[in-house]
Amino acid sequence: MFDILYYLFENYFDSGSYPDSATLTRKLTMAGFNDEDIHQALDWLSELARQDIGSYPATLADNKSFRCFSALEIENIDTEGRGFITFLEQSKIINPLQRELLIDRVIAMDEDSSSLEKIKLIVLTELWIHNQLSDDAILEKLLVVSDSHYKH
Repeated sequence: MFDILYYLFENYFDSGSYPDSATLTRKLTMAGFNDEDIHQALDWLSELARQDIGSYPATLADNKSFRCFSALEIENIDTEGRGFITFLEQSKIINPLQRELLIDRVIAMDEDSSSLEKIKLIVLTELWIHNQLSDDAILEKLLVVSDSHYKH
């Protein structure tokens, strides 16, 4: 799924949006991605686009309290990733509600890549889907990925 999301950015980022699911499925198939990976990526993107904020208190977005990570989150998000989430929140790039949604999406992304790469990709995807990529400094921080994914 990670490679599919990078493919989307490489091919559709400049246009400002990505195609509908049917067109995207066809393009990804033609690019050589297998059906299972395509289906998984489209499901994940669909969940990201329609995140359910109803399960969180309405006041969470303005909450100023300290957040401790659960055992499951610590197991799935390494120290570097947790530090980056804290940085994003303290820098006001994301609010506490967005932090919770981000953590949910990181845990839902079952990949072998580092949690920092997942977090950057998820935040970038979220901002892209909602047309909120206006700050070049944020974009630059999020686009810096490991050499392993940059060489394909």
